[in-house]
Formats: sequence, structure tokens, C-alpha cells
Amino acid sequence: MENEKLQTAINTLKNSGVRITPQRHAVLEYLLTSMTHPTADDIYKALESKFPNMSVATVYNNLRILSEIGLVRELSYGDDSSRYDSNMDDHYHIVCEDCGKVVDFHYPKLSEIESLAQRVSGFDINEHRLELYGKCKACKTEKAVQH
Repeated sequence: MENEKLQTAINTLKNSGVRITPQRHAVLEYLLTSMTHPTADDIYKALESKFPNMSVATVYNNLRILSEIGLVRELSYGDDSSRYDSNMDDHYHIVCEDCGKVVDFHYPKLSEIESLAQRVSGFDINEHRLELYGKCKACKTEKAVQH
């Protein structure tokens, strides 16, 4: 399944006329196999042993290209570092206020909000975003142990 996703993504790159460099391939593969929502720095640190000459700027450039093509979604939560998500299906996020962990959740009924908002406002709605904030299980447990 993961190989299939990677091959589909590579085909999308080829069809977009984007060269598939080893670094670009590695960034894409990391995002597709990562179960987290990594920052560019996380990706850089994970790949630096494999690509010692690769810079953080290279990672950012690749993320920008992958985002423009529609293979990656940039998530910004008000802090300095965006997180990146290769899951392009409609879904929402829960963000831990302590450690910054981001978890996906699905609730198909929320997609009805777009059509309702469009009817009520007259706007053409392109997308919507929902984030929930709280404390993850690990941070709650750690806090309970400290007290």
C-alpha cells in the first residue's frame, strides 16, 4: 500500500514535469511513511545521515514544490514551524498544547458545513479547516506524575 502511494506520488511528479532527485524522493517517501506531522527540521534531521550535503533549505524547497503540486499539505498552527501532512483526504487535526503532537481524526458529517455556509453566505467555499486543542495522553500522564 505504501509503495503504491509512493509510486502514485512519483507519477504525479513526473506528470507535473518535476525532476525526481534523490532528495525529493527521500522527502516524499519520509512524509508518506511517517505517521506524524513532521516539521521541515524533523525531516532534515531524519534524512541528514543519508544525505549529509542536504541543507534545511533543500527540504523547504522540496516541501514547497510538493505542496504546489498537491502531494503535501502545509499546516500552520500559529507557532514558527509549519508541519507537513501527506494525507490529502479530508480530515481534521487534534493538537497537543504541551508537546505539539498532531493527530488526525475523521468526521464526514463536517463536510456538510461547506454546503450550508455556501447557501447561507453566497460565498464559493473552496475548503475548510478544523483544529481541536488539548493535551495528549502522554502529556496528561506526565503532568499527573509530576503532581
